[in-house]
Amino acid sequence: MSMSLEERVRSAVASLLHASGESQTDLAIALGVSQAQVSRRQSGTAAWSLADCEAVAAHYGIDVLELLAGPTRAAEALPGTRRRTPGRPAMSRPPAAVEGDA
Repeated sequence: MSMSLEERVRSAVASLLHASGESQTDLAIALGVSQAQVSRRQSGTAAWSLADCEAVAAHYGIDVLELLAGPTRAAEALPGTRRRTPGRPAMSRPPAAVEGDA
C-alpha cells in the first residue's frame, strides 16, 4: 500500500528535519509560522499547502518535486552543507560561517 501525498510530505519534512538537525521551531521560524502550526501539519491535524511545500523546499535548498516525492528523495536531495554531521548532536541553529571558509 502506497502513502498518500499528505503522508509523503509529512514524512519528507520529518526526514529533512532529522537530516539537517533542525527542530520544528527552527523550521517554523524559517517559514514565518508558529511551532504549533508546524506540529499540527506534521501530525496530520492540518495539511501542508502547496505554498507551504514550496517554502519548505526553498528553505532546504531542494526542488519542490523532491519534497513531494517522499522522504528518501527529499533527504537525498538535501545539499551536503545543510546536513548535520553524523555522531554530533542536532543543533537548533547552523554554525556561523568561519571567515576564510569557501
